[in-house]
Amino acid sequence: MDPVRNPYAPGAGQRPPELAGRDRELQQFEVVLERVARGRPERSMVVTGLRGVGKTVLLNTFKSMAMQRLWGTGKIEARPDQSIRRPVAAALHMAIRELAPRHRAPERIEEFLGVLKAFAMRDPAAAKGTSHWSPGIEVPASRGRADSGDLEIDLTELFVDAAGVATDLAVGIALFIDEMQDVQPADVSALCAACHELSQSGGPLIVVGAGLPHLPSVLSASKSYSERLFRYARIDKLDRDAADMALILPAREEEVEFTQEALDALYEAADGYPYFVQAYGKVAWDLAPRSPITIEDVKVSAPEAEEELAVGFFGSRYERATPAERDYMHAMAQIGDEPVATAEVADALGRKPSSLSPARDSLIKKGLIYSAERGLIAFTVPHFGKYLRAQPV
Repeated sequence: MDPVRNPYAPGAGQRPPELAGRDRELQQFEVVLERVARGRPERSMVVTGLRGVGKTVLLNTFKSMAMQRLWGTGKIEARPDQSIRRPVAAALHMAIRELAPRHRAPERIEEFLGVLKAFAMRDPAAAKGTSHWSPGIEVPASRGRADSGDLEIDLTELFVDAAGVATDLAVGIALFIDEMQDVQPADVSALCAACHELSQSGGPLIVVGAGLPHLPSVLSASKSYSERLFRYARIDKLDRDAADMALILPAREEEVEFTQEALDALYEAADGYPYFVQAYGKVAWDLAPRSPITIEDVKVSAPEAEEELAVGFFGSRYERATPAERDYMHAMAQIGDEPVATAEVADALGRKPSSLSPARDSLIKKGLIYSAERGLIAFTVPHFGKYLRAQPV
């Protein structure tokens, strides 16, 4: 069939043509937006899940929902080696720029931009008297507000001031943070403290984070009250009906159908994971000669889809690991696909658990595994164990 008309989109953070199976999360965020707009107290929101379940897609959809309500929005992607000070400053600058044309008091905008500039330039890691950040803010940096150098104090003051600008317009501001588990521990503490202040004051600014399954424990380790600070939404693979809809509805728009046997085979191959659904659907479309797409088309296309996943989805991550880290992951894979005990991995490798701590910690930092709970670890990528078992040790 015509590959140009192929509706499926297996890409990092790329929205599929049919966002199936996420109605509950979209409704939850709609409630958050509506409550904040009405001045009701509401928690910020955190979405967690494995790689490939659509966290970034959902985050981007939330951002679009906020923009449709004329909110100010900004988004960052956290990195383990970077403070959030300047990325947050850039994101809030974008949010305020979205609000500024509708504000009737330009001096209020300038006042906030002065605070924002001071916040961004007060980076303890930068050489004294220097700043490499060019925010494009013409106003001079303010003094005495959000510029102490203590991120917890500064971020709280910045959020409160940003919320004040949004209040003037009877809207909100939403800051979206992808890969939130990679925010540095001290910065997580500052972020929680700032959100806590907003929750008490009722300021219309929310933080919406997305991260791996252990993100709640990262937040809890930083501030004990974080469990009550955020509304948590754990997303997983799609159920059968949602996975079928993700394939059927986009194809129907192009006047293409699937046989029931083809849908059965595609669900078995993709196991309901949204990224895999798109990957198998795309190749099945490209190789099918005509509509309807049959089980034979799926059988022919599955090896090509698996090869693409092996290179782009699994292989690219595997290549980032050192030989010692690969040994550790192979041992995990041989034990099984469920979360495994670190002691079992050590036994499989004939090593003491303490000697394997550097490899385990490095794999966690690289986002290849996560600590499911104390003493247990698991892959962040679905079906990664199956992939590893097919690789030579």
